[in-house]
Amino acid sequence: MQRPLLPPSGDLHSLGVLVTRPAHQADSLCRLIERYGGVAIRCPALLISEPQDWTPALAIFDRLAEVDLAVFTSANAVDRALLPIRERGGLPPRLEIAAIGKATAQALARYGVAHCLQPEAGFNSEALLALPLLQKVGGQTVVIVRGEGGRELLAETLTARGATVIYAEVYRRERPTMDLDALLKRWQRGEIGAVVIASSETLLNLFDMLGIAGQDDLRKTPIITVSTRTRQLAATLGCHSLRLAQAASDDAIAAALLELAANPSPLAGNAP
Repeated sequence: MQRPLLPPSGDLHSLGVLVTRPAHQADSLCRLIERYGGVAIRCPALLISEPQDWTPALAIFDRLAEVDLAVFTSANAVDRALLPIRERGGLPPRLEIAAIGKATAQALARYGVAHCLQPEAGFNSEALLALPLLQKVGGQTVVIVRGEGGRELLAETLTARGATVIYAEVYRRERPTMDLDALLKRWQRGEIGAVVIASSETLLNLFDMLGIAGQDDLRKTPIITVSTRTRQLAATLGCHSLRLAQAASDDAIAAALLELAANPSPLAGNAP
């Protein structure tokens, strides 16, 4: 996959950027924002916690040798699954590995998985399902490694193509509980000029956490999303200035922020 390139130069001009990623995944993006002269404001709107029951996933990891394809749907899925998989002897050599996008593939690479299937463009179920190898899965056993719940499109489509699909759910997504009074005051002082949202669930969590007054501030603030589905949801919630990063990577998000700083008016091509 081609790596999205940052502009050769750029300055965020002290733009305050609300970073809503889970706390353990925010550091690299925050450092990049600060590198380009912005102010990273952390507000994790998604909490990654233990699954309610590890037993089903561990039972699947015990028999990975019987599986043809393992699909990892997020970097969190990789981080949560690879340790117990390693404790059971690691990934079988014949097992095909697929990642839903670049960030997930990078997480796999950190665990020594140098090659995996991933979309050339896009980072969602639809892009993954378009890969030639996933078109011909009749008779295969596919494990989808994911968090509890989520979209069913991947499993439904692979099942319709003749695969036996099982889930290994290795984490749970929750809405954090925190006092946002200080954050709302910063918003009222004009210190927050952009919000980065990585998923629809994160957006809904943030919307609920902010309350009515904070929701009005969010609607008026430029939002960078990494998927068209999240951008469409933001529009439905009444958000006005929406921009779509070219990928879910830190570089692509930073590029979108730099473009926003250089051209504060909404881009017609990014309108939902």
